[in-house]
Amino acid sequence: FRIMSKLRDIIKRITKPILKFGLDLYYRKPRSYKHQGIQVLVHPEVFPPHLTLSTKILLDFIAELDLSKKSFLELGCGSGIISLFARSKKATVTASDINKTALEYLKKASEENNLEVDCVYSNLFENLQNKYFDFILINPPYYPKKPKNIKEQAWFCGDDFQYFKKLFNQLPLYINKKNQTYMILSEDCEFKTISEIASVNKLNLKTVFETSKMGEKNTIYQITTT
Repeated sequence: FRIMSKLRDIIKRITKPILKFGLDLYYRKPRSYKHQGIQVLVHPEVFPPHLTLSTKILLDFIAELDLSKKSFLELGCGSGIISLFARSKKATVTASDINKTALEYLKKASEENNLEVDCVYSNLFENLQNKYFDFILINPPYYPKKPKNIKEQAWFCGDDFQYFKKLFNQLPLYINKKNQTYMILSEDCEFKTISEIASVNKLNLKTVFETSKMGEKNTIYQITTT
């Protein structure tokens, strides 16, 4: 296992510059993304669902959830494809993000797909106070580096994991025994540190789903209070 892990790290270091160049080239203009008849246009400044694994994994995951007549929050919605899919499953959906471009494109997609979604500009829960959600879904930035711009905030959580410190500080106000909160993380993240920050805020990360694709393991955790 250790040998395979080291080999994977070596391959990633070698291919990362090539992949970055390819991604930058591919996303120089807005690209459409489709899922089960729902289509969104993804702006170059927005987190791309096309060539990343997490969005598709979450789409498959919520396909198995009973969302009918439930309130659903996608915290940090990016392209919004997950929010629109949740709405197609009859949920009442709120999609939040700090990227105004992402929200503008999602509003257009909401109209074009005839799927009503409440788009809210919010840094985590700042503009969502006093709201209740049956389901909360989070696809967080987890690389420990200070983001230089709004686009990088979809990837980097801050050099001292500021994103998770703020998220886990706020989450206990929105979690109870009746609702469900899920977060996806890749094995590339520093899980020990993230878990410790959760524990400090009296939160527990419980594995509910794991999958390995393209040599990368992704895990969906249910976040509960301890």
